[in-house]
Amino acid sequence: MSTTLRPHDLIWLNARDALEDVTESWVDTVWHSGLPVVVRRDVDAQGRIPVGVRGMKRDQRAAGWVKAEAVVRVCSPESLVDPLSLLRSPFISQPPVQVALLLAQQTWPWTWTWGITGSTGYALATGIPVIHAASDLDLLIRAPQPLSREALETWQKQLTAGLCRADTQVDTPRGGFALNEWLRDGKALLKTSQGPQLVRDPWGREE
Repeated sequence: MSTTLRPHDLIWLNARDALEDVTESWVDTVWHSGLPVVVRRDVDAQGRIPVGVRGMKRDQRAAGWVKAEAVVRVCSPESLVDPLSLLRSPFISQPPVQVALLLAQQTWPWTWTWGITGSTGYALATGIPVIHAASDLDLLIRAPQPLSREALETWQKQLTAGLCRADTQVDTPRGGFALNEWLRDGKALLKTSQGPQLVRDPWGREE
């Protein structure tokens, strides 16, 4: 598959043994190729894709690797925010999906995209009921160019008044950072493929 994969994308594999170097024993009983894995940040000398495996329990998370030729389907976080699809979702009664729908019905001041990740994104992509009334909503803003602090503050204010806890990660060319941390402290821990870095400017304009 020639699609460029990015962190947080959900991908489906062509076989069970396409998932490599996973050590957690629960994966053998829970995961199969009908379930997606999520692209994570890491670097492999063999050029493989770093992925994470999600189980049915909160503490069931595992890291592994897959070869690009094993990927048969991709679902990006931003593909999950179509308002009509959210309205038709079997999970529309759940607070995280209702908050996501409210966000999707608005026009935001940036030209880049946003999407849904975490358990809500997984549920929307697979139809598997891994969310409930107390679930968080995890969001992603793709920001290859710097976004204004004012625009991001407007987004954050919308979330603090929502029906559930919501957290946003902003993805820049350098890595991803927690929006609430950056707005609160003026700096944030940037997750990169080489490890975390504490930065004030996640886009690197300070350097």
